[in-house]
Amino acid sequence: MGYTQKVLAEKTGISVFTISSFEKGTGVGLSLTIFISMMRAIEQLEQMEALLPDLPESPKALFERAQKRHKQ
Repeated sequence: MGYTQKVLAEKTGISVFTISSFEKGTGVGLSLTIFISMMRAIEQLEQMEALLPDLPESPKALFERAQKRHKQ
């Protein structure tokens, strides 16, 4: 990728300090919006999918499935 913190800051409007804190793992309170902005700026937004866990079945779907089993 090869972006400097300064270039990334210019592309995103995020401060160099915030980007530096994120890289060091000390960025407390980093918002999802900031993270998405950085991923978009480095053209890696599609990589976010790999970071997300599979979603569990919703409580509503579990309830409906249980209701169907009880009716059988």
